Amino acid sequence: MAIFDIIGIDSHLTDLLGTELEEVSRIFETQLASEFPPVNTLSVHVARYRGKMLRPILVLLSGLAVGRNGESSILSDEHRTVAVVAEMIHMATLVHDDVLDESPVRRNGATVNSLHGNEMAVMLGDYLISNAFHLCSTLGKPEVNLRLGKITNTLCEGEIVQLHHREDLELTEELYFTIVTRKTASLIGACCELGGLMSQADRATQIALRKFGVDVGIAFQITDDLLDLTADQGDVGKTTGRDLDMGKLTLPLIRALQHGDESSRRTITALVRDRCHAQLRERLQDEGWFDSAEMTAIDLIASARRHLDVLPENQATTTLHLLADAVVARKF
Repeated sequence: MAIFDIIGIDSHLTDLLGTELEEVSRIFETQLASEFPPVNTLSVHVARYRGKMLRPILVLLSGLAVGRNGESSILSDEHRTVAVVAEMIHMATLVHDDVLDESPVRRNGATVNSLHGNEMAVMLGDYLISNAFHLCSTLGKPEVNLRLGKITNTLCEGEIVQLHHREDLELTEELYFTIVTRKTASLIGACCELGGLMSQADRATQIALRKFGVDVGIAFQITDDLLDLTADQGDVGKTTGRDLDMGKLTLPLIRALQHGDESSRRTITALVRDRCHAQLRERLQDEGWFDSAEMTAIDLIASARRHLDVLPENQATTTLHLLADAVVARKF
């Protein structure tokens, strides 16, 4: 289910986005096609990972929104190519994340690593990244290559820092936000910025779109972290509780350890070390740390929406507002 399916938007725009996303999917599959059947088997499997399609949608909507009437004619093959490249980079991070987290389930199906082993999964992630930049080079726009290359470096930095701080019960809130900005929000921000660039938006508008995307991306990750702690696997389509199992501290837990009273901190520390999922979830809920994290995500969405004030009033801009709200309201 694409994320725009859960928000009420103009039927014409829904049809347009549906058609555009079908073309994005076609380009994605064509780019990954290989003469070797084992490669195609993996590529077909990873195509299932295209779930919310948030990043391609943001490229397209940002491109549409900068036009005064949000006219569909403003979209071009360049928008579609950037959308595919962004989705390939994102898919690569998911494949690699499943290896790092030893996850058996993604999109309610078996992960690549659980079916074919870690070596094959790592190579598939690399194949996705190499194809992304091969496709990106066809644009003939060095600034786009440089921007996405830098973002990919930033994603990797975020993942490395997060890995370094596994089991670190003294992880600060500041460092948490640094990590999620790099590993999640930076690519989402780039999708919005480049959507505007492909529509020839001025630099100030591109920057505003990027800031919108970064705020949405941080809120998205906070919500994802909350779902990992609170949701059922069947609802979110992937293994839950993996953050705790792998020693990753997320915002509710960081705040509980930093701001709770001494007795609470001792109890929560013991629950974390013993991987007591149910008891920890109940404790964080009762002490209000889930609500605290959710309010931060809601505040970030409010900030994101203010960045859209520079855009013309049209259906695409309205949909960006609705999509931002959906990021924190989602249950998947």
